[in-house]
Formats: sequence, C-alpha cells, structure tokens
Amino acid sequence: MFGYGRNNFTWTGTLRELEGSSPTCLAKTWTEKRGRPSMTASTSSSSGLEVLLSTLQNAGDVESTLNILNVLDELLSAGTDRRIQYMISKGGSEALLTALVNTGRSFSPNYTLLLPLLHLLAKVGHRDRRIGVKAEDAGAALLTLNLLRHNVEHARRAAACLWVIQVFSSSVSTANLIGANHGLDVIYRLIPQYTTKHLHAIKAAIDAFAALLCTKANVCSVVSKGYVSGLLRLYEDWHAKATQHAAMAICHSLLRCLHKVTHSNAGRQAFVSQGGIRLLYVTTQTCLLSKGLESLVESSVQLMRKCLPKTPLPLTSDRSAYTFLMPGRPHDVPDIDVEPDENSEESDDEEAEDNKEADFDDDLETDLSKLRLRPDPDRPKELLPQYNRLCPELSHDFQDLDLSSEPEESSTASSSSSSDEEAALLNGLRFHSSRRGGGRSAASSDSSTSPSGSHSETDPEGHTPAAAQLEARDFHSHSSILSTSPSFRTKDREARDEAPLGQRGEDEDDEEEDADKSHHRTMIDRLLERHGACILHHEPKLYRAAAAKTKSIPGFSILAFPDFWGHLPPPGHESMAPRKPNIQRQKVFEDAQRFLTTDGIINQVVFDLEDSSLQCPSDSLRFFSKFECGNLRKAVQVRRYEYDLILNADANSSQHTQWFYFEVSNMVADVPYRFNVINCEKSNSQFNYGMQPVLYSVREALEGRPHWVRTGTEICYFRNHFCPARGRRRTTFYTLTFTITFKHNEDVCYLAYHYPYTYSALKAHLKVLQKSVDPAKVFFQQQVLCGTLAGNPCPVVTITACPASRSWIDMHQLRNRPYIMLTGRVHPGESNASWVMKGTLEFLCSSDPVAQSLREAFVFKLIPMLNPDGVVNGTNRCDLNSEDLNRQWCKPDPVLSPTIYHTKGLLYYLNSVGRTPLVFCDYHGHSRKKNVFLYGCSVKETLWQSGSAVNTVGLKEDPGYRTIPKTLDRLAPAFSFNSCNYLVEKSRSATARVVVWREMGVLRSYTLESTHNGCDQGIYKGLQTGTRELQEMGVKFCHSLLSVTKDVKGLYSHIDLDHNILDHKSHNCFEDDEPPCVEEIEYSADCPALAGADLDSDINGNTASADEEEEGDEGCREVKHRRGSVGQSQQSSAKGRLSPHLMRQASAETLGEKRNACNAVSVNGQVMS
Repeated sequence: MFGYGRNNFTWTGTLRELEGSSPTCLAKTWTEKRGRPSMTASTSSSSGLEVLLSTLQNAGDVESTLNILNVLDELLSAGTDRRIQYMISKGGSEALLTALVNTGRSFSPNYTLLLPLLHLLAKVGHRDRRIGVKAEDAGAALLTLNLLRHNVEHARRAAACLWVIQVFSSSVSTANLIGANHGLDVIYRLIPQYTTKHLHAIKAAIDAFAALLCTKANVCSVVSKGYVSGLLRLYEDWHAKATQHAAMAICHSLLRCLHKVTHSNAGRQAFVSQGGIRLLYVTTQTCLLSKGLESLVESSVQLMRKCLPKTPLPLTSDRSAYTFLMPGRPHDVPDIDVEPDENSEESDDEEAEDNKEADFDDDLETDLSKLRLRPDPDRPKELLPQYNRLCPELSHDFQDLDLSSEPEESSTASSSSSSDEEAALLNGLRFHSSRRGGGRSAASSDSSTSPSGSHSETDPEGHTPAAAQLEARDFHSHSSILSTSPSFRTKDREARDEAPLGQRGEDEDDEEEDADKSHHRTMIDRLLERHGACILHHEPKLYRAAAAKTKSIPGFSILAFPDFWGHLPPPGHESMAPRKPNIQRQKVFEDAQRFLTTDGIINQVVFDLEDSSLQCPSDSLRFFSKFECGNLRKAVQVRRYEYDLILNADANSSQHTQWFYFEVSNMVADVPYRFNVINCEKSNSQFNYGMQPVLYSVREALEGRPHWVRTGTEICYFRNHFCPARGRRRTTFYTLTFTITFKHNEDVCYLAYHYPYTYSALKAHLKVLQKSVDPAKVFFQQQVLCGTLAGNPCPVVTITACPASRSWIDMHQLRNRPYIMLTGRVHPGESNASWVMKGTLEFLCSSDPVAQSLREAFVFKLIPMLNPDGVVNGTNRCDLNSEDLNRQWCKPDPVLSPTIYHTKGLLYYLNSVGRTPLVFCDYHGHSRKKNVFLYGCSVKETLWQSGSAVNTVGLKEDPGYRTIPKTLDRLAPAFSFNSCNYLVEKSRSATARVVVWREMGVLRSYTLESTHNGCDQGIYKGLQTGTRELQEMGVKFCHSLLSVTKDVKGLYSHIDLDHNILDHKSHNCFEDDEPPCVEEIEYSADCPALAGADLDSDINGNTASADEEEEGDEGCREVKHRRGSVGQSQQSSAKGRLSPHLMRQASAETLGEKRNACNAVSVNGQVMS
C-alpha cells in the first residue's frame, strides 16, 4: 500500500495538509503523496474532514468519489476506533448514508462505486450506536434491502449489502422495518446447505439474519415460519462436513442465530420441540473428540443450558417449612411473591462484591452532614438506666475478691452450680421414638415440646453411637457401625433389650420417663468412658443439658452427633481443592441426559422435612436434618448414586438458601456419590475457587478422630434450569454440585456448608469457661441481654481483671477502664464468626500474659450470638421475623428485633455514662472472598473514593481507625490489610458498623470478615481455613487491641513482632474479588456479539476475494494480481481494502468501461420501489 511508516502518520496532520484544496485536488494530492515519509501541517484540522464529507455527499464525479472513499478508509484503518468516532461526530455516518441513497437510487447503480461505499459504511456504522435510526431517516435501510434482492446471484455484492443490513439492525425499529419488508425471508433463502463456495457471503447472510433477531417481532416471525427447524438442520449439515476454518465460522454464526431466536419462550419451545437439545448434545460429543471442533463446544453448551425447560422445584410452597407466628401479626402467612433484597442477599457482607465499580461509587455516601453529624437517639434517655444491670463491674464491691460467691441478677446461666448442671441434664428431657431410618423425621417431636417451645434433645444420641444410639431412629441407622466390634454388638443388644425406646408412647407417666432417661444417661456415661475424646472446653453432658433448654420452631428432639461429641481440628492443613478442567461442562452434559433419556433415572423423594411418614428405599442414602442448625428440606434420588438436595428457606421467608447441615447414612464405601444442591441463590461462590464442604464421620470419631474435614471432588457452582415452585419473581437458581466417596460402609456422616457452631454449643462453652477461670483474678459474668422471639436467652458476657485489692486506687482504675465491645453471628449461616468468637473468648479467659494485660487494660463486653433463633433453626441470613438483623440498627424494633434493640441500648447507656467503647467489632463471615479483613468507616476515604466535590483539606479526621488493621497485618497470617476498606455506603447505613460509628462516635467501629474458603496470600496461601485458623484469628484480634492502649510499648513486650512480620502481599481492596470463573457460571442471555475487528476482517476479505465473475476479464486479471496478497490482507485487517486497484486507474473512462463490463454479466435496473 503506502510507503510511509505508521509512526509518521497522524490523523490531524493529514487533514491539515489536505485543507484548502478543491475536492478533486484533495484526493489527487493524497494519491500522489501517500509514499511520503511525513506530511506538513497547515491550518485547522476539522475543515479538511468536513470538506471530504461534504464532497462525498454531492460529488457526481466517480473518480473523485472513489478517491475520497479510499482516503477515508486509509485514514480510519491506520489508527484506532477513536478516529472513526471522530468522523462520526462530524457527521460521517450521515454523509455515507446520503452518498449511498444518491448512488443506489439510480436506474443503473454503479457497483464499482457502491461496493466500496457499502464496505466503508459497514465499518463506520458498526461503531455508530445510532446508525440504524440514521439509516431509517435517510431511507437507506429499505434501499439496501432492495439492492440485496437484486443481487442475490452475486455473492460479493450481496455480502456488502448484508453487512450493512447487519449494522443497521442495531436499531430495534430498523430491524423491525427490514423484517416487515420480508428481509428475513430474503436473507434466509441465501443460507445454503454445506458448500465450499462464496463462504464470505454465506457467513454475512447468517450474521445479518442473527442481527435482525434482536427484536421480539422478528423472532416471532422466524418461529411461526418454521425457520428454527431449518436452522437446526443447517447447523447439523455444516457441522457434519465442516473441516476448514471458514466453515467453522459459519457454524459459529448459525449458533449465534439459534441463541438469538431462543431469547423468547416461543423460540425455546420451538428449539426443544424440534430436537435442538438432542442435536447439540450429539454434536458436542463429536466436537470433544476433535480438537478442531472444540471451539463450538462452549457456545453449544450455553445454548443447551438456556433451552433446558424450566423445572419447578418439587415443593408445595416456596416458603420455608418453618413458620413462626410473629407478635401482632395474623396467624395466616400467605405465600407472597417477594422481590429479594440484592444487598442483603449478597453474603455476609458489609460489602456488595458483585456491584460494578460505577454502581459502587454511586452507593457511597457523599452527604457530609450524614457523614459527620450524629443523629438523635432512637429512644428517650429515661429508658437507658435499665442497662445498668448489664454493667456489674461498675457496681460490684469485690468483697473478699470472690467473684464466684457474688449472686448475679438476671443471669440464667452464669452462676449455675454443678448440681444445677446435673439437674438440667436430668430435667425435662424426653426421648421419642422418631425413627429416622428410612428418611422419616421425628414426627412426634413437635408434640413433645413444652408450650414454650423447649425441646427435649436427647440424642447424645446416636451419636453415642454410632454406637449407643439412644433414639430408635438412630439405632436403625447406626446399627451396622455398632456391629463392627464385639463390644459394640454387646452394647447394641443391651440397649435394645433394656431400653426399647421406640415402643414408648407419649402418654407414659413421669416415673417411667424418669427411669428411662436415667438409664440412657448411664449408657451415655459408658459410651463416653469408653470412646470419649478429651476435647478442650467441651463437655458432651453439658452440651446435652444446654440443648434440652433450647427452643426451636419444630421442637428438636435429636442432637447431631458432631455437636454432642465435639470436634478437634485435623492435625494438618487442608489445601484448596484443584478444579478439574471442564468439570462444569461435564455436569451440564449429565443434567442434559436427564432430559433426553429416562434410562437409569429414578427421581424418587427419599427425604422430606415436611413428611415424617416417607419411606426410604433400602438401597438409597438416608438423610436427616431435624436437629439444631440443620438445614435440608428435601432429597431426591436422581440416579443410583446421585441426589438432588433442596435447602429450606429462612423461617417465614422464601429466600436466602445457602447454609446446609444434614446427616447422611446407609452409604456404600468407595463409591462416588454426587450431591446437587439445586436451589442456591447467590450468583457466584467460593466453591468455584477451591472451597469444599465439610464432613464429619461418626465412625472416625469413635475411633479417636473427631474431625470436621474438608471433602468433595468435582466441585462447581453454576446457574441451573430450576425455577420456584410457585412462580416467585426471582427465577434464578444455582447448583452446587460435589462428589463424595465415603470411607466406610453404613457409616453415619454429617455434611455442612461450613464448620457448624450451634447456640447450645455456645451456652455450654460459656459454662465451661466460667468454671475454668480463677474468680480471684478474672471477673467473668454471663448475663441475659434479652429474650429472643422464640424465648431463647441472648447471653452477654463481661470479662475484665479483678482489682488487685479493694483500695481506692485499684477500684478507681477498674471503674475507669475503657470498654471493648465485640458481637457476632448476626447472620446464622456465618458459623465461622462463632469460631473466631470462640478463640477470642478462650483467650480472654486464659492465663496468657497478653490476656492478663488486656483484662487489666479493658472491660470486654461480648455478645457472641446476636441471632440465636436463626442459628437454632438453621437459617442462613435472617431472624424469625424474616429480616436481616444487620439492617435494623438505625431504628430497631424492640419486639421484632430485640437483640439489636437492646445491644444498641447498651451502647447508648455506655455512651451516656462516659464509657463509649474504644473499639466495636462485629464478627462476620464472607462467602465470596478469601482471607480475613476489616471494614471500617472514614469520612475522607469515602469522599475521595466517590469523587465528591467536597474539599477535604480542611476536614479533620483521626487516622486511628487504621491502627488495628495495620497491627493485624503484622500479627495474623490470615489477615489481609489491603483487602480492608473504610468506605461508608448508603446501602450499609443501617448496619452495626456504620450506626455505631455514626451515632455513638466510635472511631474504631469495624466488621471483621472471615472467609469461608481460605487464603491467597501469606503462609496460609492456597490453604482452606479450619477452626484452628479461625480461633487463631480471634486470638490475634485480641493481640491487636494492644495497639490502642496507652502503654503500647510495655504491652508489646509480650509479643515478639520481629518473628511475626509476615511475608505476604495483599491486593487492592477493589481488585480483591475473584477473577471470572474459568467456566461460565451463567448461561448467556445472548451469544458473544460479532466484534468490530471481525467485521472489518470479513469486509477486507470480501474486497480482496476472487470468487466473482462480475468483474469481467479485466476484473479477473485484477483479482489474479491481488490473490497473492489475500493472506497478508487478512492478517492485517487494520489496513484499508475498499478498492485499492481502482486507485491505479488513470481516468474515469476506464472506470466506466469496467462498470459496463460488469453490468454485462449482472442483473440491471435496480429501482427503489
């Protein structure tokens, strides 16, 4: 082409050089000077372009018009899309459309001029968002369609028209106009069965057809005319015979058409009824066998996923199986369609990680008054003195420094004696015959609960077992385990002979029940003596007694064995699971098989939380979830070793399905079982990035390995084809699928989303801690903050150091210690928050010198579980009122959100007496990010990030909110400082973090987010976090509090920081989200659009092609001359290829001869009707 280098070519310089000349001279000057290495500039840059465009619209000289078109093509092709956008802004599209209309309306159109004009219009129009509307206004749309009708026999001309039609169809109205004038029919007839000729034109026809399918009217027209079947047959034919790259491109284009037509329900129905899913399934299996065809697989799989018929979940109602009658609300709770709150459903978070950056910035609070001014309290000051009872450290006289003798007002659990514990263990526990063996739930458990809702949990159960199943149900499911050793078989026989629990009725008298319970207690003792592991801070009997007083909606009477028996972290670290290549594709194929064939498909319900009479086949797995924290609503056996699992929505709600925890038994060892959780709601999950569910084996526990372990292979998380049972507006569900191979035959195992931590475990743990501390040194008081909706007490714990003496100095120091308030588990599904809190509690009660220093420096107020009812009933996000409690802090309701109301009241009280906490931290879990990090609050950082016009130079802000995060970054291996942020969002204005910062004035108000997965930095990089690491995080958070004490230097002497400086780098907090999954989680609503570069390449290839006879003999010679450079031109699509050979013609007469020669073999007389 041209001899000058690209580095010496400038758009501005070229236009300036061309300014001031006549249009003809402009083109000739360009032709003569195109070999120059540089150009000189003169005046304005815009007038030259305007002259070219004006001349193009009005020129009657063919040679000048061609020269101008080539000048424009070279200018636009040599640079980036910015040049085309500049030309569009100067009216370039309108000029080209006017030239097209003027040239195309003639009785005998000059195709020597029309072809380069159409080519350039396609290139420019593809970048002009309004090209369709402009074409419609100029009358170019129907004119181009008419030109196509008259040139269906001429592939090169037809291709040029088709590309322009494709570009025009970006406008819905233009696409409808072309469709209404039978454009779809004309184009469809241009798509032949497999051939090796005119591939450019065929591909252009398919792409134009796909572009027209952007409108509902055109899609309906295609469906009604039966074109879907034709497209499928065309794809089948081309796919079967395609061997070269061009033919593969046509297959891709046909798939694009099918994607477009299946946007509508009618299109999908036609696709399915014409065997589209089966065809794609078969063809993709062929593609997988040939590397050359692999590029077709992904688009085919996405199309299959989109067209699989929507299948309602096999439920009678979308609402939770658990309904709780709210105070002041009607008894009947209708099954209402509810639009989910996108913010609240995005995990655990204080941050919505799926928002785009622009949306995120829009969510930032920019109102300075809201950021700086403290709002009025939500209650009168007269109500605050009631919280004085929750600050016993301010009034306790420490007589004889004997904390254990001090009676505790309003405390129900902190001062229980050992005799009280024994009474609790023996009192109120009923064992019921709830045979769970064949998937039957404890049907009688509801009636066995007291009116207040307290259930008799008794099941050390089964667990005692795998061994001494204390429930008839558990005996059934664990009997095989009991027979693994003679001692177990003897115990089994003794249990069956001495205590036939399943035969007892509910009307037995109290004496009988007491005797029976006493017998079971003896069995528990024997079991624990023989198999009990020594787990620090866990006592199974104490747990059983605590569980007996826990109130639940269904009235649980069974204990899950892991909660009763206890858990020890496994000895080593657990790596993140590697993702098997194309595993999601494999699972999608398996799901498609379920639609295509019934061979091997069972589809039998084997567990239903709402049907206790359901009988389970003898050869299927047995499921159970009716215990504290449990969540599994229904299990369906799909194939011999595959099960669909449906989770229970949050109580009184139809949303928030993520948390699961259930028992499974009757398995066969060394057989891979596939589990599909089919009603997950989040759009992505850490399960796509190495996270695994956790498993607890009763058999392993009884053999001395009581571990929750990460397990599962072939894990992926993707959108599925299920929809709500009752047609809720939210219609998107996702499948979590994983495969587990159990180690033991007929074991009893438990599977959970994350390490469970129950409310009863917290109550038992606090009692153990209270007994473990030295009351002469540690002031430990457990009190009841308030009762929950279900009547469960919400504990609040005070921990500080006892004064050295009752002297005025020591007592004054105690009364003036600053406060630290820590809360957790407001979201029940974030069990990792409880494990972090457990680490914090145990450390603060320990004899560690740092813990002692912290107790002497601070008074700790801990509310370990803000949502006990949600935790008990296995919900994921909400309380029994179906509300996210972490969105109620602005004005909490004392009746419907009592724990939040009274926690805020306690904070108000501390503030009113001059004891505003120095640090507030709410422990959470995060399901979408790795590492552990903090969210805080900063006025300046919020304004900076939002791009606010507020001048922050004069704003004074204490930077101390960064002290704790910086300290944690040095101390805690799992912590990522650069994953933290301190932005205040509008959507988070009612969260604990923001409200405590804004209303109480707590500078260091945080949310501590702990990953459910693992770390991608530091010494834990590539490892999943376990309970050991989570508890360690609770300890390290305590260590970080040393940084906010006055005597930092002295306190830091307890920690050797030099050995704790970690070798890790964190990512910027706005880039810390996971990269796109290696496989598409969503099935695209649309197929990938044709890129501008691809269209340019097709056009350039058409310009250089030599498969037309319409150019006559001279044209053929020109084609032969260019044929050698076709490969080069296709490789460099940026270069202009409108009609370079025409630039070598010296006169318009030669062009006229060429036109006449062409017309001799073409169809003449195209007239716009």
